[in-house]
Amino acid sequence: MDSEPLNAPAAAAPPPRWRRWLRRIDRLFIVTVLVPTLLATAYYGLIASDVYVSESRFVVRSPQRPAQSGLGALLQGTVFSRSQDDTYSVHDFVRSRDALRELDEKLRVRAAYSRPEIDVLGRFPGLEWWDDSFEAFHRYYQKQVQISYDSVSSISVLRVSAFTPTDAAKVNQALLEMGERLVNQMNLRSRQDLIEVAEAEVRLAEGRAKAAALALSSFRADRGVFDPDRQGALQLQGVARLREELRDAEGQLAQVRQISPNNPQVATLAMRVEQLRAAVASENSRVTGRDSGLTAKSPAFDRLTLERTFADRQLGTALAALDSARSEAARKQLYLERLVQPNLPDRAVEPRRLRAIATVLLGSLMFWGVISLVMAGVREHVE
Repeated sequence: MDSEPLNAPAAAAPPPRWRRWLRRIDRLFIVTVLVPTLLATAYYGLIASDVYVSESRFVVRSPQRPAQSGLGALLQGTVFSRSQDDTYSVHDFVRSRDALRELDEKLRVRAAYSRPEIDVLGRFPGLEWWDDSFEAFHRYYQKQVQISYDSVSSISVLRVSAFTPTDAAKVNQALLEMGERLVNQMNLRSRQDLIEVAEAEVRLAEGRAKAAALALSSFRADRGVFDPDRQGALQLQGVARLREELRDAEGQLAQVRQISPNNPQVATLAMRVEQLRAAVASENSRVTGRDSGLTAKSPAFDRLTLERTFADRQLGTALAALDSARSEAARKQLYLERLVQPNLPDRAVEPRRLRAIATVLLGSLMFWGVISLVMAGVREHVE
């Protein structure tokens, strides 16, 4: 049996456990922390394009109405305040597809955001090179245009990001002009609706007034009456005079018959009395006759007169409302007031390179720490 030589080398001892653990930690640290941080440093330090932000501020207001009291002031302060709603309308339009189409027609914003000198992650379509549709560009556009609203001060802040100062300022200026045009269009529509409704009421009132006047004129022409009350009063005065004459004639006739029954004047006075009685009966029938008397005609005449009065009042009210509507329409109900004009940025504010690199570093360290704890727990469980 051969013995081993005395000078044979001893077998290499395995590395300590702490060194193996350090090697695993080093590899994990490199993958989860060092590589992402180096990539972020390379991108934000050497590749990422400068982004310029143009900011403007505006407010959408309505003119102040005259102060009221009581319920009118309460309703004015709660129900009829529309400025905030109109502000949101401007916000939605600024970020809408219609606004983007108009911007592209005027300023060619699609080409401005797709320049080859812009880094691949910042330009359109970026990494999604297979989708350069309008919908994709609209999603990209909504990331570049931000608008916020302060409910306390009612001030809106419009921020436009672009890769050149001129593009950012031009887009911001164009969006403000489009917002002002939208407000003017809403004013025009409101004025047109207000005047059209008032004019329709005037036309309706004019029709009713004309119909009432025509009906009254036709009644007067057909019935031969102008004003039953006035005419009746005049005829009753005539009847009263005829009755007085009749009493005088009857008194004379009675006196003559008593003094000289055979006097030739008796026949004449008797005829006179009969004529006066017939005249009184005729005048009474003209006033109180059941079919042709003024009393029978009076209800229909009063009804037509009342309709004409109401129609004339309605016409007067409608004309006053039309004048008020025209006066209201002459004023600008809403207006977009610029508080801060779009600025031309003189330096890039994005990306914030150091903060972005620090964010990636901190996030990577947190991820590395979580993974390390998980691996340590698994290893302890296996051992």
